[in-house]
Formats: sequence, C-alpha cells, structure tokens
Amino acid sequence: MPKILVGKVKHFYSKVGVATVELFEELATGDTVSIEKDGTAVEQKVMNIQIEHANVDKASSGNSVGIKTEHEVKEGSDVYKIV
Repeated sequence: MPKILVGKVKHFYSKVGVATVELFEELATGDTVSIEKDGTAVEQKVMNIQIEHANVDKASSGNSVGIKTEHEVKEGSDVYKIV
C-alpha cells in the first residue's frame, strides 16, 4: 500500500494515549495512518483530531495536533497516511 509522510510525533502522553503530531501534510478523521520508528509500526484509523483541545475534522500542514492512539508510540516517530 502506498503511503505519504504527513507528520512527526513530537510528544506522547501515555496516561491518556495521545500523540502530539507536527503535520507536514493534511490529515483528516477517517484517514488510516501508520506510525513508525525503529522498525516498529502501529497502524490505525484516525478517530479524532484536536487542535488546542478543540475537535476538528481535518488539519493542514503546519498544524500541531493531538491524535488518540490505540498503542503507545515513540517520540520522533514518522506518521504516514496510507492511501
């Protein structure tokens, strides 16, 4: 499956399972992403996106967003959108 690099994980909040992602490309709820680092990958559908604690349907390049993750991810991980 082709994939596009859309962002990088800047921080992971383990207590709430949320990753802060700096976006390079647009990302929307419903997109499927793969979060990858050091040979490990977590693939999931984006169920919600928050910008400064407000839910949004999509975010564009340059935004810093919070994304709920199903598994713990590492800071510095690359975020790819599967197309």
